[in-house]
Amino acid sequence: MQGLGQRVLVIAVDGWNDAGEAATAAVAQLRSSGTFERAFGVDPELYFDYQYTRPQMQMDADGARRLVWPDATLWRPVTPREDGPDLWLLTGTEPARAWQAFAAEFVDAALREDITGIVALGSMMSDVPHTRPISVFAGSENEELRSALGLERSTYEGPVGILSALAAAGEAAGIPSAGLWASIPHYVGGHTPSPKATLALLDKLEEITGATITRGTLPADALAWEASIDAAAADDEEMTEYIRQLETTRDAWDSPEASGDAIAQEFERYLRRRGDGPRGPKDDPRR
Repeated sequence: MQGLGQRVLVIAVDGWNDAGEAATAAVAQLRSSGTFERAFGVDPELYFDYQYTRPQMQMDADGARRLVWPDATLWRPVTPREDGPDLWLLTGTEPARAWQAFAAEFVDAALREDITGIVALGSMMSDVPHTRPISVFAGSENEELRSALGLERSTYEGPVGILSALAAAGEAAGIPSAGLWASIPHYVGGHTPSPKATLALLDKLEEITGATITRGTLPADALAWEASIDAAAADDEEMTEYIRQLETTRDAWDSPEASGDAIAQEFERYLRRRGDGPRGPKDDPRR
């Protein structure tokens, strides 16, 4: 197997899997840098609980109000890339029910589109400092894909999000699947967009797919994000000391003597902290 192939589906959804909106922002950047058309979408009545994920009232370009329902959509690139693989996108909201049927619908659509590989993007709150490079756990259950791309194999057991269901359904249908998870400093707050994590996800996605990805304003946004946290920490001695402790731990992980499993171990710790159920990535993982 030569990696993920030339027709790669990139997945990111709102909700449990999207701390700091890092994963959905990554797919939004991909979509804004290309031209896509709708290839498939599910019936929202089948999969969403409107008391949990409510429809939104929005203004259109003419100033008229319209009701927008939760959705999940597969987007097809209109213009093939001149170099590297073509990227399909799956965006939307994590469903509230019927996950197996939801995953089956999208995998069937992926097979109709001749998708050769799947990459699911996620982000999680972790005990990491904002001042260091964002850690991205890159893993797969596919042995050949791990060997080809140097990915890890997770040993986690416990509750999962829809990304895991989609990846498992893809693998069962013969589409090799990988997952990328960015670690976001929990003290920043899950409601705050984290462009530095979005940038890290796109960097890793480019690395494992070979696709050339436009970053737009993300590098500048990431610098501004880090500077804003520096400014907030400067007025809080306790926060400053806590960040210093996290930096010491991270530097120890990054040292030549550290185990290569450090990022994978942090990923496992995060998921075990989440083992009491899907409170959502915006919750403090220390609770």
